[in-house]
Amino acid sequence: MTLIPAPSRCAPGQGLFTFTAATPLTADPVLARAAAWLRQALTSATGLPLLDGPGGVEIRHAVGLGPEEYRLTATTESVLIEASAQAGAFYGAQTLRQLLDPAAFRAGRTGDRTWSIPAIEIADAPTYGWRGCLIDVARHFLPKNDLLRYIDLLAAHKLNVLHLHLTDDQGWRLEIRKYPKLTEIGAWRRESPLGARRHRLFDGRPHGGFYSQDDIREIVSYAADRSVTVLPEIDLPGHTQAAVAAYPELGNLGVPLGVRTEWGVGENVINVSDETITFFTDVLDEVLELFPGEYICVGGDETPKTQWNESLPAKERIRELGLRDADELQTWLMRHFTDYLLARGRKPLGWDELLEGGLPPGVTVGAWRGDRCASMAARAGHDVVVSPFAETYLDFRQAEGDQEPVPIGSVTSLRAVHAFDPVPHGLTGEERSRILGAQAALWTEHIDSPRLLDYMAFPRLAAFAEAMWSAERDFEDFRVRLAVHEKRLDALGVEYRPATGPHPWQRRPDAPGHPRSRAEIDSQLAEWTSNLRP
Repeated sequence: MTLIPAPSRCAPGQGLFTFTAATPLTADPVLARAAAWLRQALTSATGLPLLDGPGGVEIRHAVGLGPEEYRLTATTESVLIEASAQAGAFYGAQTLRQLLDPAAFRAGRTGDRTWSIPAIEIADAPTYGWRGCLIDVARHFLPKNDLLRYIDLLAAHKLNVLHLHLTDDQGWRLEIRKYPKLTEIGAWRRESPLGARRHRLFDGRPHGGFYSQDDIREIVSYAADRSVTVLPEIDLPGHTQAAVAAYPELGNLGVPLGVRTEWGVGENVINVSDETITFFTDVLDEVLELFPGEYICVGGDETPKTQWNESLPAKERIRELGLRDADELQTWLMRHFTDYLLARGRKPLGWDELLEGGLPPGVTVGAWRGDRCASMAARAGHDVVVSPFAETYLDFRQAEGDQEPVPIGSVTSLRAVHAFDPVPHGLTGEERSRILGAQAALWTEHIDSPRLLDYMAFPRLAAFAEAMWSAERDFEDFRVRLAVHEKRLDALGVEYRPATGPHPWQRRPDAPGHPRSRAEIDSQLAEWTSNLRP
């Protein structure tokens, strides 16, 4: 039901319901935000005010439906959306907009027309509860208004989690009042690579930006009105060079560092002193004030142990704690932060490298290195959000050939994304229940503008959204419906990839990539996970 009502979930009726200037809308107070959104969206596009009152279009509270479930019934006389919670009402409202002419997705009127929908009955609910998208704003900053636009795009596809990767070696994007240098220094780098790092090309342009705390409050509120939860990520203990550049005492080398200007995994990680632990606990104190959602991501990924293995204080910490090695030291450090979150009623999310030293209790695992990691975490009794490198990373190229902008990774085609199943084979029923859902990822090392972000995201993100919403999928049917959906994307101003390949202005001959085969990717994944102990 992501793009337009699927035949298996719809019962068509007879005739049309036609919107007029007098079309009223009523809503239960629990569902008021969905009603307000629908009124604003349709009034802007149609010029027809939706007024409070009985009859016409009604959003009504109904018992017995799940929080994201809805029923939509349209006759020649009225439209009724029934839901038990804000999310279900909002998704019903989105489906109503999808049933209208694609011009309903525009921000203003384009002329006089008759606005009508077919008489129809729809009963709908998602297959997975976690339907997310990660946007990396650390590598390339996405200005606030562009991020708000993306929240609208996620919501239009009934995705419900925006994972914001806020910190990394190449930039710190969140204002922290207690530590202002994190953004005064850490939010800016002097230049960025131009294309894949193997080419050793740089653009020579400073890059930066950050979100103020009021920006974040606005973003979180805006998302909540659209049934999207914003999940923040403060990456620890690796991917922290921007923080160390701002506060050198957090590092292991005792020398000043700049914000990292290269992509890839850097060896500069934070130290394990009590003062550094206090520093990041203070950071998380402010993060919890800003993000009210259940989950907070604390990273745990791609942490080279070189500096810890050479650091006398780190070695002493390992000895004092009776740990075997630096992998267990990372687990000890991350357990401090996960215990901190659990004590405050939040759920910590960490990447699957945490398996290497033993998962801290209560951690939800972001499984990005394939089914093996997802299965191990689920069998160990941990909830899992699946985001596999080779299937859901939308920064990977979309087709063979050199026409794709900054082609990296293997080909992640529209068909493959639509066929994606987040549940690994071989799990028991109890273990399968641990798979909360999945999220696509837009890592932005090579995505340096909102226009390119559109190109890499769409239409693959639409295919991913349908895969997470609908249990039964037919790619050929999806392609037929996609032709209509592209008209909606056009109305929204989304610069998606055409089926025939990129427009000339979507190509990037100035930024060479590093395309790889799927066999190479699979071999790399096997190497990365070879040290995992069942």
